[in-house]
Amino acid sequence: MKDRLIGWAEKYNDPQYFQEDPVIFPKYFASRLDEGFCLADVEIAAIIAAHLAWGRRSMIVRDCQRAMDEMSWKPYSYVMAGEYRDENASLHRTVKWSEFAMICRNLREIYSHADSLEGLSCQQIRTSVFGQKEDLRAPNKKINMMRRWMVRDDGRVDLGVWKHIGKENLLIPLDVHVYEMAASLELTSRKQKDIRTVQEITDAFKEIFPDDPCKGDFALFGYGLYRG
Repeated sequence: MKDRLIGWAEKYNDPQYFQEDPVIFPKYFASRLDEGFCLADVEIAAIIAAHLAWGRRSMIVRDCQRAMDEMSWKPYSYVMAGEYRDENASLHRTVKWSEFAMICRNLREIYSHADSLEGLSCQQIRTSVFGQKEDLRAPNKKINMMRRWMVRDDGRVDLGVWKHIGKENLLIPLDVHVYEMAASLELTSRKQKDIRTVQEITDAFKEIFPDDPCKGDFALFGYGLYRG
């Protein structure tokens, strides 16, 4: 099974499998940093895309595009201008435009005294960006996914624009689907879908990918396709 996981990780860590995936939005800006866009554009696109990343991928991509259209594809300029779409209408499933506006206000506050979000911990992103209560047991799937996008630097799917966080410090993004696959592979024996389970699955992948445990995320993606 270890060899299969390595094989799936190598095969599916490939942009061709992520052309309809929320990662394409921060990637759009990351690929244009020499065309007038900045790191904050990438970060804001990643925050919004990660926040909307639940449900069918086609719906996620559709609604991420709606958010980018609202921003005129200039995320940093939009956030710093301070005028946001703020209404109870749905942006994506139960996420309303008012929630989008709240995140933009929080980002504006952060960028008023910082150039980047890279120095924020998972809990700080949870509370200061997404406006959620601190929860030291939460798996923080969306945040860990966004950090994977920003840190991993193999030049394939992920962006590698954050340079001060080591890949070995990333955690597997855990949702119900990922948990079920990890449990069936005996990567965790825990029943709770919390941060301890995240750490247990990440540690299991460290035995396979010692310096880059989140490469295992692509192995689980491949396993999901294989099993399906």
